Order: sequence, then structure tokens, then C-alpha cells
Amino acid sequence: MDERVETMREWIARLNAAADAYYNGRGELMTDYEWDALFDRLKALEAETGVVLPDSPTSRVSSDDVAGQKEPHEFPALSLAKTKQVAEVAKWAEGRPVWISWKLDGLTLVVTYDGGRLTKVVTRGDGHTGTNITHLAPGIAGLPQEVGDKGHLVVRGEAVISYADFKAFLAESQEDYANPRNLASGSLSLKDTDEIKAVDELRRRKLRWIPFSLVAASRTFSSWGAQMDWLGEIGLDGVERELVRRSSEADLQAAIDRWTLRVTDGENPYPVDGLVVVYDDVAYAKTGSVTGHHATRAGLAFKWADESAEATLERIEWSCAVASISPVAVFTPVQLEGTTVRRASLCNISECERLGIGGAGTKLSVIKANKIIPKVVAVTKKEGSLDIPSSCPVCGAPTVVRVSESGTRTLGCTNGECAARELRKFMRFVSKDGMDIDGLAGETLAKFVNRGWIRTFGDIYRLAAHRDEMSAMEGFGAKSAENILDAIESARRRKAVKFLVALSIPLCGPDVAKRLLGVHAVRDLFAAACEPGQPDDLFAGIDGIGPGKSAAFVQWCRDPAHRAVVDDLLGEIELEEHAAAPATGSCAGLTFVITGDVHHFANRAAFKEFVESAGGRVAGSVSKATNYLVNNDITSTSGKNKKARELGIPVISEDEFIERFGGGNS
Repeated sequence: MDERVETMREWIARLNAAADAYYNGRGELMTDYEWDALFDRLKALEAETGVVLPDSPTSRVSSDDVAGQKEPHEFPALSLAKTKQVAEVAKWAEGRPVWISWKLDGLTLVVTYDGGRLTKVVTRGDGHTGTNITHLAPGIAGLPQEVGDKGHLVVRGEAVISYADFKAFLAESQEDYANPRNLASGSLSLKDTDEIKAVDELRRRKLRWIPFSLVAASRTFSSWGAQMDWLGEIGLDGVERELVRRSSEADLQAAIDRWTLRVTDGENPYPVDGLVVVYDDVAYAKTGSVTGHHATRAGLAFKWADESAEATLERIEWSCAVASISPVAVFTPVQLEGTTVRRASLCNISECERLGIGGAGTKLSVIKANKIIPKVVAVTKKEGSLDIPSSCPVCGAPTVVRVSESGTRTLGCTNGECAARELRKFMRFVSKDGMDIDGLAGETLAKFVNRGWIRTFGDIYRLAAHRDEMSAMEGFGAKSAENILDAIESARRRKAVKFLVALSIPLCGPDVAKRLLGVHAVRDLFAAACEPGQPDDLFAGIDGIGPGKSAAFVQWCRDPAHRAVVDDLLGEIELEEHAAAPATGSCAGLTFVITGDVHHFANRAAFKEFVESAGGRVAGSVSKATNYLVNNDITSTSGKNKKARELGIPVISEDEFIERFGGGNS
């Protein structure tokens, strides 16, 4: 017995350490696959011995440790019992009507509304006490400040980041996260004490809150489906769901197969780690008992049994990105979840060391985590040793091993001007605000940069020279290559404003670009800035520019490398010069800040376009130069509203703006 208890202590320590890292945005200590397997072994040993130790993860809720003010939940947020067997789901469902929905893989937030207004947002924590993060709510999509119900309302939901937004964030960030869930939890632990900056950073990370459970409301429902429909009606769009009226094993198998296929086909944009099954009969769901940290009838989590395959390592490729040079395992092709898999990211040096990755010939166990992401979960036989490159694969500069605060070891390039480290500039160049080249997202750009095809902006317009190589790349093909090259050709003619924004000139956003180009044509602008003897404040007299923005532009232009980039580009593209904004108009001489949702204009970009067309200016933050803050939530306690009141700046609604200045039918 003692030996088995010691084994349990060892497993519990490993599981709890991995769960702590998982729930709190730190480096991954083991995969979900490994965690579930060890959890199941622990549970079996507990059943065999009749011993459950106090800190066992089988008898408590894993906790997030988001920094901030702790407070108890009004209603305990218990976790769901789990199974990987459809037969067990059928036994639990008892033939009753049930709903199937995604088990979203993010961070659970409990949200409270009173009188129709958002009053509290709290993380799940340990299920009984969480962290109050209400101040971060404006940075999370899907969390409206007001809803269409005036009673006391408590809703649980998951804050998630889509795969696409996760890839985009990694491509332009200096930070290193293993997966979207890791980034989501880390994002709610931001250390910035400036509330406005923290909210802006959160918006950049693209978190979205998706409701999955109505906890309390001023009205009652007999049906779970009716609850979720009502949440949608009042402005809280819930998790996607499907009703299974007859919960026989055959019907449940068919429904689960349908949802599983959507995961393997990549139809669901958000990370999920299974499905949730709940009774439609709300009253019946409340009759279950509480066992450990599960309410037996509150719902059941179905987790997929990962299919694994043995593969032989052929080589390690080192892929460069902004933050690091990441190892990628290339192995003999294996069939997983109906697809052929040849590659899997190994994330960083620490992960390679944890797994025991060797050289060519090393035997690997590979899965598709949650049916999507290829993942090496074990080394079954090691051959040779891992060769960590001493020079950057892109630029040839020396590499360096860096250690993060959490102890994660990553490889980086020492060349500050390495094309791979400049990836965020390439992303800005092709973005919607820049040259708007469809199909060249961060991941695709990174692949081209890693192959040495893109070293300067002008190289993007010369990618046709790599047409055949591009067509042969994994995941591309002739059609994909042609689509990208066609988009590049279409982007050879663009507005001059987009061109200036695309260059990543410090302090030169769309507004500054328009003001500069309202006075000078593109070539004249660069010629004037580079003329010998011109002062840094050359353009300071242009309305809205000033000495600081003028100096940033002039100093950038004087760099010979930057001028070479501009001259190269001007030989590849044709620009539509910018017409100056009218000197008169309903908004002439006024500066506006627009925040929150808009209702009459199509979006805030359309609102901004109207203001500028009427001679006004739109700024991103409230200052003494602001004339009006436009916010449909006039009584909001947001940072911008507070600042406007402190400075005596009028806060007006969209309706008031239209009444005074016109517009609104965009």
C-alpha cells in the first residue's frame, strides 16, 4: 500500500504542476494527452487502493491564479464529470432530450448584470472564489456593457482566442505561448497598472467571451435551449448547440460524429477540447447530487480519445519568427484522423528536452491534439542528439539561447535587422491599412521569409519568381499559389496613404499620412525630407503634424536603407495621390474621439471617414486637444469617459453627433 501511495503522490505532484502552468498562462509542462492519460491512471489507482489524497486533482477543481482582487462566487462554478465513451454518455442521458455544444478551451468567466448594465466579471478561480477583472471587460469582445434585461442576471461563458488570431498574435509579438488557451489565460494576468493600456493590449489579443450557461435570472425557464435562445435575444450570443431529442447510444454517436467531423475539417474557428452534453429539462438537471467537485446532472463532458501513430524523425527544421527560432519535427508520413501528417511544431528547446528529442531515426509517438494540431507526445526510441543551430537559418547571424521568467529555453537570432525578426513590419505592409494584399497572412509570410524569398518589401512583388516552389509547398498547390500572386498583382496600384502606412514609419498612421499627402505628393514628400540641410521640423507647420511627428518622418527618410526600400518599391507599384481634406465642412477644425459600439454608421471606420470628409479629425485617445468624445454609453465609467469629464470635454451620443454634424447613413 505505501509504495502505491508514494506513486500517487508523485503523479499528483506532476499533474498539479502541469495544471497550474496550463491554467495560468505559463509554459506547457505536459500535453493534454499526457495529462489525461496520467489522470486516468491516478483515478484507477485510487479506486484500487480506496485512497484519495487531499490534493488529488480527481477531487478538486483546478484553479486559475489571475492576479487581482479575489471574491466569492454567488453560485459555485463546479466542473463537469468527463468521459471518452459514447456508451457512458448514453447511460448518463437516460434517453432524455439533451443538447450538445462545444467544450471551448479558454478561461471561464462569470458575468453579472443588474438593471441591464454590466456590474461584475470574475474568473472561475477554484470554483468558489475567483478574481474580479471587471476593469478589463471593455477589452473582451462579446461582453456588452448593456443587455436587454433589467433584472439580476448571472451567466457563465468562456473567454477564447481563435486559431487565426492566435497565429497572427504570435507572428507579430515578442511573446511565446504554446496554444490559444495559454495566451487567453496569460492575457487576463496582464501586469500593466494603466487600465487603458491593459484594455488596449487585451483588444490586440482578440479575446472573445462566449456564454455557455445561464446561472441566474429574474425569469425562469423549463428548457436549457430556451435559456440560451433568450440570452441571444438580450444581446448575449451563446455557444453553438444542437438538440438530440432521443438520446439513444446510436443517436448520440451520430451527433458526436457530426460535431467531431466539423473539428477535423477545421470548420470551428475556436479551440475546443471536447463536447458538453446537458439535459434540456432544467428542473431535472437540478435534481442530481454533488459528488466531489461535480454536480452529477449539471452536464457531462465528452473528450475525444486521441488517435496516435508511430513515426520516424527525418530532421528538425528551425523556423524563424519575431520572438524566436522554433524547432519543427519533420517525420515519415502517418495517417491521423483521416489526414496525412508529416510535421509537428516542438515549440521550443525546453519542449525538445522534456520529450527527449534526438536526431534522425528517433521514434516518435504523434497525435492530433483535440483532432486538429499535430503534436509529438513521446519519444519511444532516441537516436543521436538534438542539433541546435549556432547560426540563424534566415540571415546567418549567431543564435543565442534565452531563458524566460518561467524557465522556458528558446532559441533567438542576435541580428536585430534579421528579416524574420521584421515579420511584424511585413505583416503591416500587407495588412488592410497597408497595401491590402489578400492571402498573405502572418503564417504564410513567415514561410516565405524563412525560405529567403522575402528580405525587403519589394521582394513581395517579385514572388512570382518562386511560383513553382510555392506550388510545391505543403498546404499550397498551384491554385493557392496563383491566388496569392494574383492578389499581389492587384496590389500594385494603391492609394498613396496606404503606401505610407505600409512602410511602418514611426508615428505615421493613416491620419498623419493623409495630412502629409494633403500638402505633398509622395515623391515630393520624400525628396523634401531628404534634401540636405532641411530641419527635423520641416513638416511641423502642417495642421495636426507638429515637431515630433515631423522629426520622426524626416529622420526615417534620411536613413539610406529606408530610401533604398522606397525607391525599390516605387519601381514596382503605382500610387493614387491623396486629395487634401476640405478646409470647410460641418466638422472643420474639430477633433473627435469615437469609442464603443456605433448604430447609425456601418462601423467606427465609416464614422471616422465621415468626420474626415467633413474636415474634422479623429484621434485614438482623449486629450486637451479633443473637442468631443462620442460614446453611445454616455454614463459609462470607462477610462475615456472619466478622462473627458476630468478635462471638461463634452461626451455626446451618436444621435447627438448626427443632429449637430450630419451623417449616419453609411
